[in-house]
Amino acid sequence: MKIVVLDGYALNPGDIDWAPLQEIGECEIYDRTSFTDKKEILKRIGDARIVLTNKTPIDEEIINSAPNIEYIGVLATGYNVIDIAAANKAGITVTNIPTYGTEAVAQFTFALLLEITSQVGLHDRLVHDGKWSSNPDFSFFAKPLTELQGKVLGLVGFGRIAQKVAEIGHAFGMNVIFYNHRPKKVKQDWQKQVSLDTLLKNSDVVSLHVPQTPDTTEMINDSSLKKMKDSAILLNTARGGLINEKDVADALNNGQIAAAAVDVAQCEPLNADSPLLDADNCYITPHIAWAPQETRARLLGIAVDNLTEFLAVRKKNVVEK
Repeated sequence: MKIVVLDGYALNPGDIDWAPLQEIGECEIYDRTSFTDKKEILKRIGDARIVLTNKTPIDEEIINSAPNIEYIGVLATGYNVIDIAAANKAGITVTNIPTYGTEAVAQFTFALLLEITSQVGLHDRLVHDGKWSSNPDFSFFAKPLTELQGKVLGLVGFGRIAQKVAEIGHAFGMNVIFYNHRPKKVKQDWQKQVSLDTLLKNSDVVSLHVPQTPDTTEMINDSSLKKMKDSAILLNTARGGLINEKDVADALNNGQIAAAAVDVAQCEPLNADSPLLDADNCYITPHIAWAPQETRARLLGIAVDNLTEFLAVRKKNVVEK
């Protein structure tokens, strides 16, 4: 049985073992495959029955041109790179990885927040540049530093990741509020469910934890930003399309909000002319919240389990529409 991995490098640049997958069948593993060259995609798929992809798209044309495909495994939670309707019509099973990085993404959300509030990177650079050695005082700070104790943490969405972020925020002494498009049962007395407008108006930190859908695309825009405090911090470790990058950049440059930190972008890799690159107090990382080695190894393990269950004619993490 032939298995093709179209873009395995992001998941495994060499620090985890493909062996569990290779034990299932003959594997052809490509680091990267063109997102736009369908001839290359089809050539690499060839006569494979099993195709694994992270971001390489598999649309209706590719599905109809590769009749041997029986299974497409998405090496991610989001599966918008697959034409699910076309796959269903062709009798192809599609799976994804719904839960693998809760702890890692929650941890990284606070890494971004703490970088803004504590300015570790800035002061490390200044010390290495000799600023402390030449300073007349025992201590100095180049930017204001902020305590999290007592601040309002507003979570947009309240799934597994947001709930873990809420726990960490509570441990820091933050007051946790959240908005969810479907009302959630509040499990702790320190959690408070509010409307989106109330959250935007009252939060010191607004953190996004929703999938990108037609309803959530660019939900952070000029209108919603105007509802936020001018001292507010915006965090996005979810999906780049949740924010209008120009509107966020304008809000930062105009002092409408205090800072933003994003691990995702509307276009990835980030466009060289993205307005966020020149925005004031904007912190950008290259979609790495999911990337600890332990997290990626877990993802691969789930992908192998998904495939093993499919071959045993059982369903696990099957995407159905």
